[in-house]
Amino acid sequence: MPTVTTRRRPVRAPAPPARRPAPRRPSKVAVLPARMRVGRILLIGVLLAATVKLVTVQTIQAGELTAASQRQASTAITIPAERGAILDRDGRPLAFSVDARAIVTNPLTIAKGHPDDLHEYATRMATAVAEATGQDQQALYDLITSNRGYVVLARLVDPAVARRLSEEFVEIAEERREDRQYPAGTLASTVIGAATWDADGRRLAGRVGLESSQENVLAGSDGLQVVDTAEGSNTVIPGSTRFERAAVQGSTIQLTLDSDLQFTVQKALADHVARTGAKGTSSAVVLDAKTGEVRALATGRSFDPRNLSAAQPEDLGNPAVSSPFEPGSVNKVVTMAAALEHGIAQPDDVLAVPDSIKVADRTIHDAWEHGVENYTLTGVLAKSSNVGTIMTAQRVGEERFSEMLARFGLGQRTGIELPGESAGRVPARETWSGSTFGNLPIGQGLSMTVLQMAGMYQAIANDGVRIPPRIIASVTGPDGVRTVPQAPDAVQVISPETAAKLRTMLIAVTQKGPRGQSQQTGTGPQAAVPGYEVAGKTGTAQQVDPNCGCYSSSTYWITFAGMMPAENPRYVIAIMLDAPRGGTSAAPLFHDIASYLGQRDRLPVTDTPPRMQTLVVP
Repeated sequence: MPTVTTRRRPVRAPAPPARRPAPRRPSKVAVLPARMRVGRILLIGVLLAATVKLVTVQTIQAGELTAASQRQASTAITIPAERGAILDRDGRPLAFSVDARAIVTNPLTIAKGHPDDLHEYATRMATAVAEATGQDQQALYDLITSNRGYVVLARLVDPAVARRLSEEFVEIAEERREDRQYPAGTLASTVIGAATWDADGRRLAGRVGLESSQENVLAGSDGLQVVDTAEGSNTVIPGSTRFERAAVQGSTIQLTLDSDLQFTVQKALADHVARTGAKGTSSAVVLDAKTGEVRALATGRSFDPRNLSAAQPEDLGNPAVSSPFEPGSVNKVVTMAAALEHGIAQPDDVLAVPDSIKVADRTIHDAWEHGVENYTLTGVLAKSSNVGTIMTAQRVGEERFSEMLARFGLGQRTGIELPGESAGRVPARETWSGSTFGNLPIGQGLSMTVLQMAGMYQAIANDGVRIPPRIIASVTGPDGVRTVPQAPDAVQVISPETAAKLRTMLIAVTQKGPRGQSQQTGTGPQAAVPGYEVAGKTGTAQQVDPNCGCYSSSTYWITFAGMMPAENPRYVIAIMLDAPRGGTSAAPLFHDIASYLGQRDRLPVTDTPPRMQTLVVP
């Protein structure tokens, strides 16, 4: 019987009773990322702020912070450049610098180092400095005990004296300076000028004269040294130099001035001014007739460049180049030059000259009363006839006269290297009125400087070629290379023939007629020099009375301009006396200067007596 297999189904255990699920609690794994996110945000914020600050410090504030750091650790010291010298034409020094020191200290450091014996120590220091420098002891004591971080105890001290004081007192330091010397004193002071230290004693600079106008040439370039200094003091730490640039000394200027001649002219002018009561603006100029170089330039006033603070403001100017005046009859050569140059008249032409002439609404008179007289053209110039000059000018015409004024350089600066040069004044041609042509030919209604006046006569002396005057002969740089400035352009004012005729006519100004023939005497015989022919022209011009705005009848500019020897001139001399008493002539002063030049330079004399020219035809 088959076996029947019975499969038993497994018995499933009963399911556990259903339990109520407990409330879920957030896991640590779920909470941690949220905290990290907040932290990360905060960290990023901090990092961004730090980055911004770092960028700001390294870029925007870098320069300021670096400079502040350097100020705390280093000091910039200026190394003054040595100022160039000024020499005369022979190389003699008129201005130069010598080595000197300023002694300085820090009162705060002194007070910190001597809290108990400050009075005693400051007194001892003040006494030592006063004895060494000649200063006031109490003033020094007040500086030393002041509540300041830096004071200058003495500006210019001999280096040996400064070294001794710095060795005796550790708080005293030396600073390099230069002491400007003027060995000739007041000689040419209105030309040379003066250089002084500025208020804080850090820079020597030109104040007046060539020292001022040539500052860029003379001053050089200061050097610079950056060093570390001890805390609270100006003491340099050895070996701490961070940066150094050497100073470049100034250039040396050699002038055309002749010191001996300058002394003679300056003294002669000063004596004449004192004797006549003329103003200090009186001036005299001597030019080399061939080159236009200034050999002497003097004024009635001078000053001591070593003591500039004691000088009066009016003493510091140079009226020979800066103060124009009405020239009077010295300007009559313009009319004569135009008449000769254009063939309108010749020296021997005779003019019937009355006592007066009417020009527009003005009547011009000669300086003396006379009837109609027969003057040669030479006589018109030599006797200085206003009427004869205007008669000649009318033949020349206004246009040609105006052109000749310009050729002689009137109304134009000469371009000399001195400061404050005036161009003078010539009325513009389009402004001339009917009476203008009655003034200009006789030297009224226009103005010029003494230097311009000298330049006019230099052209006549130099065969009609005007070379604008100059006073700097050369400049030698710190490298020793000597440079000669380019000569100014020459101007052919008149022909050599016209110049020769004018010189002969001007000789007649200084001639003295034979006894009993005073009509043949010129206006300036006092200018004559025995053994030489002297050519020149006198001038007298009324000054304006400020009370009425009219010409004064008692105050004049007195002028003389001329050359010697007349045939082959070596020198041109121009003089202006400002308001001398009694209207005295400048011819005697010309004589004194010309006589000195003839003797000193041994100019060849002539054995023949000066030619006698006809001024008035009987």
